[in-house]
Amino acid sequence: MFVWRKRAGAGWLAANEVALREIAGRRLAIVSTPGHKNAIAEIASPNYSELEKIRKRFGGVIEKLPRNWVRKFLRGQKPKSLKIAKRLVIVSSTASGKMSTSKSNCLLIPAGAAFGTGEHATTAMTLRLLERMTRCWGAQAASLPVSAASRNFFEKFRPSAGCRRMQAGSLRSLARGFSLLDLGTGSGILALAAARFGAKRIIAIDHDPIAIATAKENARRNKIEQVDFQVADVRQWKFPARIDIITANLFSGLLIEILPKLKCAEWLILSGVLREQEPQLLRTLKRNGIAVGERRRRGKWIAMLGSAHPAELPRRCIGENVRYCEQNVRATPGKKFDAA
Repeated sequence: MFVWRKRAGAGWLAANEVALREIAGRRLAIVSTPGHKNAIAEIASPNYSELEKIRKRFGGVIEKLPRNWVRKFLRGQKPKSLKIAKRLVIVSSTASGKMSTSKSNCLLIPAGAAFGTGEHATTAMTLRLLERMTRCWGAQAASLPVSAASRNFFEKFRPSAGCRRMQAGSLRSLARGFSLLDLGTGSGILALAAARFGAKRIIAIDHDPIAIATAKENARRNKIEQVDFQVADVRQWKFPARIDIITANLFSGLLIEILPKLKCAEWLILSGVLREQEPQLLRTLKRNGIAVGERRRRGKWIAMLGSAHPAELPRRCIGENVRYCEQNVRATPGKKFDAA
């Protein structure tokens, strides 16, 4: 394993971060120290020639890491945990004593080479949007009469004729659990979280074979079997005719390129976008008939929930419908539902 590093000031990073992310995606790390003006940009890769191209373009140095560098780095690190509402806890080690892989509300995602455990802003925001979006699916909603689920989930939509196909499809999904496509899966954390949230059919793809191998190991570690992991380029991959949810934690340029293909989903959760890239992405979404229902911002990153079915989707309508669904679930005898 090799790592490219460059120490640089805020101006250089602002001018080059987008280009670096288009090359390296989530493998780019920006390491800053309080009280210091400069930060360090790092990209890890087993491919020396890839990093050499980066060095020639951006400067910096390349170092070879020792074989057991991950173990040395993690030695002495405190186990981390990430809580998503009251439905999921993600930990990096069972040493924290907070989870067992046999529990349906827990995930064990060990920290490893270039793959996070959910704490990055883009992943955390996507996880929280996914959690909100799926509260009416799974065991809680599937146990409700369809009429009750229908009344509560769509009460605030007052759908036009253009919305009714989406409404009927979502009602069928409520009863059977949902399907999800995770683009750029990395450690597999979003796909595995979807399984915990009640997904019955999950496809997770990444162009990096190391990422897919890591994701498969995480699925095995958490005893999750319903995920189909595939090594593929999202620009060339054949998308299904219909799927309930797509999560795409990708850099902005790639999102814009593949956006027309994402309209096969009833709901889109998009992240990996910097704030300065938001206007261009919003314009592209509008041109493709995709309405944005909710936006979240954390630091320099944004995430958004959208849908092409219907285009009339009002902003933050999902939050309103989730609250109505929660009220119904709480009122169901023998059912317990914890809201965020």
